[in-house]
Amino acid sequence: MSGTKSASVFGRMRSLLRGIFSVWVRDRELESPEAVYEQAIRGRLKQYRELKDAVAGILYMRGKLDAEIAERRAEIARLHDETRRSLSGGDEEACLTLIAHKQSLFEDLERAEIELGAVRVQADEAKANLVRFREEIRSLVREKGRMIATLANAKARRRLQAAMEGLSVEAEMDALEGVREQIERMGAESELDREIGGTEARGRLRGFRDQARRDAAKSELAELKREMAARIIPAQNEPMLASH
Repeated sequence: MSGTKSASVFGRMRSLLRGIFSVWVRDRELESPEAVYEQAIRGRLKQYRELKDAVAGILYMRGKLDAEIAERRAEIARLHDETRRSLSGGDEEACLTLIAHKQSLFEDLERAEIELGAVRVQADEAKANLVRFREEIRSLVREKGRMIATLANAKARRRLQAAMEGLSVEAEMDALEGVREQIERMGAESELDREIGGTEARGRLRGFRDQARRDAAKSELAELKREMAARIIPAQNEPMLASH
């Protein structure tokens, strides 16, 4: 019972490992389709060579049967002539022997002709299969070229799409917008500094003018005070003079 359980466990483990290996192989095949095509083409070429050797063997057999049939026919014709000569010479025993041998050759000839017919059919089918198999290999080679080119174009389009829609492009555009905003902000600050600087200069100029006006007003006031003081002092001295 324990042996049966162990065998079952090992069987499941083998199935699991085969499944994992199959998935791994499939992933590798998807990553390298050109290698898959190359492997398939090499396999077809190996089969083509094996089929070609088999066809060559059939053609050799056909040629051998053709030669055997021709030889049998020539031998039968020779025995037929010898039988006639023996009969003309009155040697009936020799005639019987020659005729028996000729009958055996006829049997061999019939067998060879039947085999030759079957071999010819096989040879024609084998040659047709060989031609078809060779065309399949050529078609597979052409398909490989088309599919690899299609795959390369698809990858190029995918890379282009990724470049156009990827985050790297968005990040660069965000950085560029940030630079533009910073430049515009600096320009606005420069304009503000210029405006503020102009306002301060105008304020200082206005302050200078106001100070000048105040100074002028103070001078004028001081002058007026002196004039009034000068008028008041003589007026106060006149009564004093009159009393003397």
